[in-house]
Amino acid sequence: MRRFLTQAIRNYRTTGAVAPSSRRLARAMAAGIPTKGRRRILEVGAGTGAFTREILGRLRGGDDLHIVELNGTFCEALEAAHLGKFRAANGDIDITLHNAAIEDADVDGPFDAIICGLPFNNFPPEMVEELFAVMLDLLRTGGEMAYFEYLGMRWLQATFGSRLRRRTVQRRRSDISDRLRTHKGRHDTVLINIPPARVVRLRGQ
Repeated sequence: MRRFLTQAIRNYRTTGAVAPSSRRLARAMAAGIPTKGRRRILEVGAGTGAFTREILGRLRGGDDLHIVELNGTFCEALEAAHLGKFRAANGDIDITLHNAAIEDADVDGPFDAIICGLPFNNFPPEMVEELFAVMLDLLRTGGEMAYFEYLGMRWLQATFGSRLRRRTVQRRRSDISDRLRTHKGRHDTVLINIPPARVVRLRGQ
């Protein structure tokens, strides 16, 4: 927790939270992982591993997990707390940690599921569009990409933000609607989290 808070303060625009995600949110984010066959899974923006722990618990022999995390301190924490031990106990599961931005990471699709913890509301709309383009291109047809946003965040920005911020929020809303329509999107609300969150699910085309 102390490591998370330190990095959140130093890197708020890329960390995007002041508390680790709850177990309930983690379960909702990982719910789209297929239950049959050998799975290829991509996690983007793993942080200190709130979602990673849930993903690891769902893996089985033959699966392939790629984790992309830009923050080097978080990567070290992931390796020390979770990944090293898991690899040692599960030699038939491939796990690769990439200390990079997703647009620069050496990952090849397609993936059956993508779990994304990036704080999109902290990024400019142009960057958000680029990130979604990169990730959705890595998602297999019929696969699921899950990301989350905090409830009420856009409302707060639109209500109390500057004129430029309000225009940005309106553009975000339009972009979100377009993606939901194009990728058969749906969402689930998770109230047991700080703050409460909405998990958004998109289908690969």
